[in-house]
Amino acid sequence: MNAPLRRVGVVVMVLFGLLFANLNWIQAYKADEYRTSDYNGRVQVDEYKRKRGNIEAGGTAFAVSRETSGELTYQRTYPKGPEYAHILGYKPVNLAETGIEKSENDFLAGTSDRLIANRVKDMFTGDQTGGANVLLTVSKQAQNVAYEQLRNNRQDVSKGAAIAIDPRTGAVQALVSMPSFDPNPLASHDSDTATAAYNKLEQDPDGPLKNRAVGEVLPPGSTFKIVVAAAALENGIGQNTQIPAGPEYTPPTSGQPIRNAVRTICPQPQVTLLTAVTQSCNTGFAQLGVRLGADTVKEKARQFGFEDEDLTVGRLGEGGLGVAASRTGDMQNPDGSTDPAALAQSSIGQNNVRMTPLQGALIAATVGNDGRQMRPYLVRQVLGPDRTTDYYTAQPRELRQPVSGQVANDLRDMMVSVVENGTGRNARISGYTVGGKTGTAQSAPNRPDHGWFIGFALDKQGNPVSAVCVVLEEAGSGGSAEAARIAGQIMRAAINDPGGR
Repeated sequence: MNAPLRRVGVVVMVLFGLLFANLNWIQAYKADEYRTSDYNGRVQVDEYKRKRGNIEAGGTAFAVSRETSGELTYQRTYPKGPEYAHILGYKPVNLAETGIEKSENDFLAGTSDRLIANRVKDMFTGDQTGGANVLLTVSKQAQNVAYEQLRNNRQDVSKGAAIAIDPRTGAVQALVSMPSFDPNPLASHDSDTATAAYNKLEQDPDGPLKNRAVGEVLPPGSTFKIVVAAAALENGIGQNTQIPAGPEYTPPTSGQPIRNAVRTICPQPQVTLLTAVTQSCNTGFAQLGVRLGADTVKEKARQFGFEDEDLTVGRLGEGGLGVAASRTGDMQNPDGSTDPAALAQSSIGQNNVRMTPLQGALIAATVGNDGRQMRPYLVRQVLGPDRTTDYYTAQPRELRQPVSGQVANDLRDMMVSVVENGTGRNARISGYTVGGKTGTAQSAPNRPDHGWFIGFALDKQGNPVSAVCVVLEEAGSGGSAEAARIAGQIMRAAINDPGGR
């Protein structure tokens, strides 16, 4: 064999070797990526041959698959549309799924390794067994009230959120973000329709796709005073201890005085901690925060759940809706020393303090539950296609204990005083003990303030039955009072719905 032929032979052998290596690379490492690619039409057709499992709450399905006459056998639909949109998310054909549809996709689609027995059976019968069914913790009554009350709030606010949880278990009773959206067009089998619907929502300046209940952070205003009050109680200050107050307070290094919302709040030089919480005394808490120190305030906030970047709400500790981290922000000068002015503002929930509504509900739930904070969750159970096989049942567990039972008891007394004697009267529920804290937070220059309320309800035996947080963005004067009213309505609905507890 002459030299040119040998060289050609070597080249051909190298090319075959590369082809063989690439084939193995595709089969071993790239097969799953190609199989699940949005551009793989055969996979889509195959996926939609199997009926996707339901997502249900209280015995009613809120995400279902219906048979069609098209190439894709089943169409995903959402009977309640916007009411459950931020919990369920959506399952599109050519876009990424979101919400519980995403976190429980393997079970819902029937592709989970735990459903392999069903798939093996299908190989012999030729059937396409449906996906598993996901049962949520949500109270239908509480969810409906939260959605309708937010949507028709008396402040004519277009943006806000509400979330309610069972303090004893962490089960989410309601979760609503406003404005909401209809997920049905996003699940259309017509890719042009689905893409157009998504683009319209994505470009909406009010951000209807945002899940404000767990994914957005805002300055919490006076609701943060509960965290500061907890730190005070742990550092030798009791409910009836006198703390400095007065009509205004100018922190050291600052020329900007802090004042109370109105002149009649805490005009005295000193008031008790109980009075400061009940009346929401800015001057008292600003001075209290400076006295306690930045490290103490930040550490107590961390113990309540601030700075937690790993929390999700779905199955317990196994994915779900992503939760944004609440932050206490900077309270320091450029040289690293504490800035008293920043600390004073932070102690009344301003400066760089930011909080999710979920975090607000967790604070209230902790106080109502003797200082124990339970891990929040949305998925109660996962049942097989035949509804007899139980693949998952939630077992509530403690997330952390931010305060002792005694401190929680003192905080509970003060929060009850807010509802009975202070700014939270709109949250009262006949026959139940309700505690809470309103908050009014500056949003931005020349914009109305945000209105907040966090609270809990106890039954006649003193057992916590619901905890809630409501925020109305840029609600202006009266926003926190309206948030308290809505919170009371949501907790009342949760209490009256046996399926929600």
